[in-house]
Amino acid sequence: MTSGDPAFVNALANTLIITLIQVVFVFPVPIVLAVALNSMLGERVKRVAQSILYLPHFLSWVIVVALFQQMLGSTGMLNTHLRSIGVGTFSIIGVPELFKVLITSQVIWKDTGWGTIIFLAALSRVDPLLYEAAAIDGASAVRRMWHVTLPAIRGVIVLLLILRLGDALTVGFEQIILQQASVGVPASDVLDTYVYNNGILGGNWGQAAAVGLVKGLVGVALVLGANRLAHVFGERGVYSK
Repeated sequence: MTSGDPAFVNALANTLIITLIQVVFVFPVPIVLAVALNSMLGERVKRVAQSILYLPHFLSWVIVVALFQQMLGSTGMLNTHLRSIGVGTFSIIGVPELFKVLITSQVIWKDTGWGTIIFLAALSRVDPLLYEAAAIDGASAVRRMWHVTLPAIRGVIVLLLILRLGDALTVGFEQIILQQASVGVPASDVLDTYVYNNGILGGNWGQAAAVGLVKGLVGVALVLGANRLAHVFGERGVYSK
């Protein structure tokens, strides 16, 4: 493996792009959902909503990919309905240009509900008197969320973000390998699938070991850097100074 290997460079680029997309668009979704669930007045409604949202996490990626294919594939439910009403169909499954959007939406659907658990646990420790005092002072719901809710879980957000950065170059081997044949290797190859295709299937164990070492070193560097940045902003991070 060398830095001039086009396949490796492509896999690295895809990995970094997917990582950036998931940090920017996937990581905040459980926070928003937890805040929304916490604002629900009825405990029974909240429990039912939580149960529904947690369920996809327990489905394997094989089932999740199959469900998306049945819904969004060329012969899936959506396109079948569009044909029945005389509207032109469109394909999402199997389109290389839409692959990163597809896997991001799959991750959001599968893991967002489960990701809210820690944030809801942190929100349950917020003193209700703080909300009452803010309301008495005339703070709107948005300002109460900004000045009470988010500061209460800021430390948890920073901690989980640091841990996510430590695992940044791992972007879902099983999810991607199941769909790689439909979109092609150039659009879907990431470091893990590169190792599998070229290292394990190709018998080139040196490549597999080298990529694994690079991932580990980058993960450690990101954790240390993000933790130091957290200290600058007054958060404890993963560990104290």
